Amino acid sequence: MEPVAAALGAELVTGPELAQSDVPLRWEGELVGGLRLPTVHGQLERMIASVEAELGGRLADLSREGKQDAVRRLDARGAFQLRRAVEEVADALGVSRFTVYNYLNAGAR
Repeated sequence: MEPVAAALGAELVTGPELAQSDVPLRWEGELVGGLRLPTVHGQLERMIASVEAELGGRLADLSREGKQDAVRRLDARGAFQLRRAVEEVADALGVSRFTVYNYLNAGAR
């Protein structure tokens, strides 16, 4: 379960730590723990870190094509539905907001 939790940005919790909002994990009918899903706070940072891990480096260090790919991946994950995402992604990429909008528009074609 650890790889699943890590991919979701979640935390594995055990019996006494289990909260009402945690997703219960059962093995052969017995409650063995839970999965605590991340809150919206920090979600964009987690998405950026995930894309950086996939692409093998910081977004700012990528080529132009790599940056376009990063924007496509973030868009596919819904990153740009979050407030101030364009500004934060632009900062992470080391480009302007205008450039991020251009990458988004190019991907919509």
